[in-house]
Amino acid sequence: MTVLVAYIPTSEGNAAFTAAVAEAGRRQERLLVLNTPREGAPVSADLAGEAEIADLVQRATTAGVEVEIRQDAHAGDLAEEVVRVAEAVDASVVVIGLRRRSPVGKLIMGSAAQRILLDADRPVLAVKH
Repeated sequence: MTVLVAYIPTSEGNAAFTAAVAEAGRRQERLLVLNTPREGAPVSADLAGEAEIADLVQRATTAGVEVEIRQDAHAGDLAEEVVRVAEAVDASVVVIGLRRRSPVGKLIMGSAAQRILLDADRPVLAVKH
């Protein structure tokens, strides 16, 4: 089986990655890091650079966890992509990072984390920075 972590290069993303490495080690499963930019975006702050990816791989390897990085672009909603990939790889758990948002911010902007929590048909581990 696989532990799937939805990763973006932020403090919340790093907290999710750290928790996912620990969970993969505890379960003795491989780790899939999903770092996916929106298709057609000329520049994406969500996409981790080469040095950051090398650091993630090193951190997982040091912990004794086999890791795979996916950075393929996605079309549509990020939450849908995370749920789709979780189903495709039969992930045992999905790990996501949470950030604090006001109720008004959630109402206006929506919440990818909330949609993942509601739509995933498998356990979701949500961690805060």
